[in-house]
Amino acid sequence: MPKLILFNKPYGVICQFSPSPPHQCLADFITVKDVYAAGRLDTDSEGLLLLTDNGALQHKITDPKHKLVKTYWVQVEGIPDEAALAALRQGGLDLGDFKTQPAEASVIEQPELVWPRVPPIRERVAIPTSWLEIKISEGKNRQVRRMTAKVGYPTLRLIRYAIGGYTLDGIELGQIQTITVAPVHVPNPNPKAAGKPKQRGRRGPNKVR
Repeated sequence: MPKLILFNKPYGVICQFSPSPPHQCLADFITVKDVYAAGRLDTDSEGLLLLTDNGALQHKITDPKHKLVKTYWVQVEGIPDEAALAALRQGGLDLGDFKTQPAEASVIEQPELVWPRVPPIRERVAIPTSWLEIKISEGKNRQVRRMTAKVGYPTLRLIRYAIGGYTLDGIELGQIQTITVAPVHVPNPNPKAAGKPKQRGRRGPNKVR
């Protein structure tokens, strides 16, 4: 049966097996032979990365026509208002080389699963930070970061929590979980897991200076 590896990638790790100092690479964490990444995750992003030894499964995961929903937890500078959330949700954000499709976006409490980042994010005393949950079925270059910046709330930290029905639940930072799956089957429900954060209650207007 095809092998699928779920890896909780730390910040600063590059998504390749060959060394690239000063960064750590996948080989520093994954000793399973003959697997390759199904998609990628930026060096400065964290969270779920899928790897497989099966070409059909890799294609199923990465081909845009299958529209696997990817769920991100995003710490941003400031507290997004309804106008910003609406812009993320409705799609059509012009990011220069493409316009976004509609997304799901909501303000949430910091998820319980979130670990301390090394190094810590930069914080400014006068500007609060908040967490968003954003779900997209696209995967353009640095898309989520570009989306939040476009609506006025720069991303400080980005964690991919889920790809389709696969999540980070039960996988410690830097650790893997190995499963066997049918070659072309990848579940794609909206993740409903214990680690999923609660939405934050609506607040009054927030001023960001």
